[in-house]
Amino acid sequence: MITPNPNLQVLQNKINLPKKELILEIELNGKMKFENILNVIYNQFGICHRVLSANVEYIEGRNFGSVQLYINADSDDCRQLEHYLNKNKLLNTSVEYTCRKYF
Repeated sequence: MITPNPNLQVLQNKINLPKKELILEIELNGKMKFENILNVIYNQFGICHRVLSANVEYIEGRNFGSVQLYINADSDDCRQLEHYLNKNKLLNTSVEYTCRKYF
């Protein structure tokens, strides 16, 4: 008997969700490394991102400062990412990015 793969069904459901372009700003407070945050965003949540700006200071192995990322994700992924950042006490704000297109 062939059983359906539940991961495939979740993936198929996510394909049809509309994606938003967001600029996410994260305040680093020394609790997590900058590199670890980027790895979690990509590996755990599957969200591709671009670093727009980073003002990071390293003091005794801790990361302080702020980072702005451009992300393109659906609303579910954005909520999960926001929950993860709040759980780790990282102050974050996101703004929907809209670009004017000329034809």
